[in-house]
Amino acid sequence: MAGIVNYISESYNELKNHVTWPPYAEAQRLTVIVLVFSVLFSLAIWGVDTVFSSAIEQYFEWVKS
Repeated sequence: MAGIVNYISESYNELKNHVTWPPYAEAQRLTVIVLVFSVLFSLAIWGVDTVFSSAIEQYFEWVKS
């Protein structure tokens, strides 16, 4: 149990004293960029999934008849 407390204490100290945090404006800009690319990537995956789904559906319709 002491090991976990020590780990949390050292992690907090590291984050507070040794990490260089970006300015708020830069963090906001980077968050928007990540959000935009996440939405675009999810739309691309949805599109590919839809195309493959209909291709497989057409294939089974073709095999069934």
